[in-house]
Parts: sequence; C-alpha cells; structure tokens
Amino acid sequence: MRAVLGSRRVEIARPTRVEVLLAAALACLVAAAVVTEPGPGLRDALAGGFAVVLGGLLFLARRRPVPVLVATSVAIALYYTLGLPPIGLAAPVAPALYLAADRGRAVAAAAIGAVLLALSVTARLVEGDDLAVVLGAGLGSEAALMAAVIALGDAVRSRRTLRAEFARRAAAADEERRRDAARQVDAERVRIARDLHDTLGHAMTVVALQSAAAEEALADGDHPAARTSLAAVRTAGAGAMSELRATLGTLRGDAGRDPVPGLAELPDLAARVTAGGLPVELRVEGVVDDLPVVVGATAHRVVQEALTNSLRHAHATRASVTVCADGTGLTLEVVDDGRGPGAERTPDEGSRHGLRGMAERVELLGGVVDIGPSDAGGYRVYARLPVRGDHR
Repeated sequence: MRAVLGSRRVEIARPTRVEVLLAAALACLVAAAVVTEPGPGLRDALAGGFAVVLGGLLFLARRRPVPVLVATSVAIALYYTLGLPPIGLAAPVAPALYLAADRGRAVAAAAIGAVLLALSVTARLVEGDDLAVVLGAGLGSEAALMAAVIALGDAVRSRRTLRAEFARRAAAADEERRRDAARQVDAERVRIARDLHDTLGHAMTVVALQSAAAEEALADGDHPAARTSLAAVRTAGAGAMSELRATLGTLRGDAGRDPVPGLAELPDLAARVTAGGLPVELRVEGVVDDLPVVVGATAHRVVQEALTNSLRHAHATRASVTVCADGTGLTLEVVDDGRGPGAERTPDEGSRHGLRGMAERVELLGGVVDIGPSDAGGYRVYARLPVRGDHR
C-alpha cells in the first residue's frame, strides 16, 4: 500500500494474517480479563484502550521489532501500574516476542523478556509478596512461555530463510543450466560452421581453380585439357556432396549416415588435390588403423585445410604430407613450396576461419598446432594429436 504525504510517497506495509490474529488474541485476552473482573466503566475503557495500543504496536513490529517490543513492555508495566485487570506477563508480551524473533532479533527478545521478568519479580517482592510464591510455578510458566514463543519465532524465521536459500539455489541452478545450454548451442554452432567450412571449402577451391583452367583451355581450343578440368570439377563436387551428407547425417543423428572421413581417405584427398593442380606426396609411417575415430577425423580435416590453403593462396608447385603414428600420438606435417610470410602472404577471411577451425579441432583433443614458414621457404603446418593421454 502506498500513501502520498506532500511530495513524498510513503510505503505502508499491509498487516499480515499473523499480525492480525495476534492483535485479535491480545484484544480477546484483555476482554476476558475485564469480563472476569468487572470494575468501573472508566477502568474497563482504559483497559480496552491498552488492548488497542498493544494490538496496534504489533503492526509496526515488521519494520521495528525491538522498539515495538520495548514499547509493549513499557505499556504492560504502565497497565499494571494503573491497577487494571490482571492479564499475566508473558501472554500480552508473547506476540511482540514472537514477531521480534521472527525478524531475527531472538537475542534481543530474550534479553528484554528476562529484564521484564526481573522487574516483575522485583515489583512483587517490593509489594510484599512471599518469595516462594514469587519464584514458584508462576515464574517458571511465564519464563517457559516466553522462551517457547521466542524459539517458535526463530524457528519460523530459520525455515523461511532456508526456503529462500533453496529457492535462490534453484534459481541459480536454473540460470547455470540456461547458461550451459547457451554454451552448448554456441559450441554446436561453431562446430557446424567448422564442419561446413572444411567440407565445402576444399571442394569449392578445386572447383574454382579447375573451372578457370577449363575456361582457359576452351579459349585455347584445348578440349582434352578442358574435359580433364571438368572431370576434376565433377569429382570435387561429388566428394563435397558425400562429405556434406555425412555432416548433415551427424547433425540429424541418422544411424545410417556415411562414415566421417579419416586417415584412410587421405590418399583420395591427395589425389583430388593433385588433380586440382597441386602435386601432393603422401607418406604414412607407423600403424594408423587402430587410432580412435576422432583422432583420424581431426587429422583428415587438418590435412585437408592445410592443402586447401596451399592450393588457394600459396601458388605452390608441390606439397608433401607426412603422417607419423608412434603409439602415443599422431604427428602431422604438411609442407608446400609456395610463398612464405615474407612474400606478403595475407590470408583472406575464409583462410582465417580455416586456420582457427584447424587450431580448435586440435586443441579440443589436447594437442598442439604450429603454422609458419618452412626451412625451404614455403609454408609448414605441424600438428600433434595425443593418444592415451599424451600432450606433447
């Protein structure tokens, strides 16, 4: 609830059901005392006024629990000083004690309750009451009631805090799951982009080069050369479609999808690049048949991207591919005799994507990749893929 005072907007908290019930219980307590010990009309009216005050203070306890408890204690002391109908000590102060403990002020509530009991005992002894009677069962029951309502209020607060903590943790867990799902979506997006680049980039490079070669051959009237170039275009297109179907099958989760290209397909890759105009020498050392599929697929993609860059950017006349398996890891080396960095060899956007994708593939397996000039002046791509925990 909001109220406007002048130019200020003041927040007024609505009474809770517990506060209303406690205020009603206080009113009933005073009314029962008045009915039990009827007196002059003024005294009964004054007792009713105290009931309204004590009940009204409870509606302020949510924001000011300790001041309300102190004010309640003072009001009860004044109540008995005026000689109004007895209503006990713990019962009228119990709602304020409960609300104070419910607001996290259990220690203050216990201290004020103890002070109130001590003042009550002192006052009764001053009035001449017997010590045994004052310190008897009545005092114990009053103290027990106070302790019980304080413990109840603190327990309710603890339970509420625990529920809030559970809700906070659940919300944090939901947020973390959402972020993890977003990270997985981003990672999948990157993987799809990388696969599509690797699948289509090499084929499109061959198609572009061979199409240009076919065009020049037709212009020169060299029909056999044109047919050779067009055959290379057809072969590259068929290979691209096959790999694209394999990639899409992987994305769809098709059980019958084509196998992912691996080390066994390197000879075909070398042959396609050679047909595209860049002679490739392939050497395979060691046993590669029992390597994990993911290692073979990564090796194939690294070699494919390295040869595609050599074919597209390097103006190389030859390239060599060396694959060496030593039982703990797989080493790849692709070297061409094309232009090195000193010849202002600047990769275009597609090449940058390819190099980044190559590095990402190798790093996902815990391997290393090194790209730079070779000793012969061309370009060299080196990669080490670990097997069985090797990270060299």
